[in-house]
Amino acid sequence: MKIGIISDTHDHMDNIRKALKIFKENNVKAIIHAGDFVSPFTWRVFKDFEGEFYGVFGNNDGDRVLLKKMYGERIQPQIREFEIEGKRIALMHEPQMLEALAQSGRFDLIVYGHMHEVDIRRINNTLIINPGEACGWLYGKATVVVLDIERLEPSVISL
Repeated sequence: MKIGIISDTHDHMDNIRKALKIFKENNVKAIIHAGDFVSPFTWRVFKDFEGEFYGVFGNNDGDRVLLKKMYGERIQPQIREFEIEGKRIALMHEPQMLEALAQSGRFDLIVYGHMHEVDIRRINNTLIINPGEACGWLYGKATVVVLDIERLEPSVISL
């Protein structure tokens, strides 16, 4: 099963559309969003995705009440814990206690955002992924990650 990992979309609707196109082309069945949607109107694009959607609030998400109304339980406060295909996942925006969580051995995958730069590494048996910024506003390089969840093999894709 393939998972689409995205973060820091910051209202860049064109790049959200590009990401969804890439996810569809790669047969992605679930999206993990590591926060900073920013505005509730991003739901206008994400609602077309037919699979599962897991997100957390970021530090720039302004109208959390309306975001929650639009996305429902798809967006939750961080740190969010869930499972996909038997893989234990921690999802956060800011890298709170990232190394400690990885060293705990409780998670197969930890996804975070906030830094706007790609970070893919392992600590013991835990894969850590920051997909970089989907918006491209800060560093000018818009990226997402497609992850084979069974093998925990990530691919960084430029938008």
